[in-house]
Amino acid sequence: MQIDKQQILDLLRSTGDTGKADQAQQELPDQVDTERDSGLLSKLGIDVNDLLSKLPGGLGEKLGGLGDKLGGFGR
Repeated sequence: MQIDKQQILDLLRSTGDTGKADQAQQELPDQVDTERDSGLLSKLGIDVNDLLSKLPGGLGEKLGGLGDKLGGFGR
């Protein structure tokens, strides 16, 4: 999945993790591919699944009601 670096930086700063945001600013490409750049994200302490669930319009929102459709899976 492609994510704009600025979205990641904004998310990190909104959680108060400015040190990690500063490091990500220096090391991440402008367009982050979660598969290609998974090692770099991990090095920065960023969990890809957690990141996707927190981004606006991210995977977490798209799968929001999936647990209900699976008969309460994950409850």
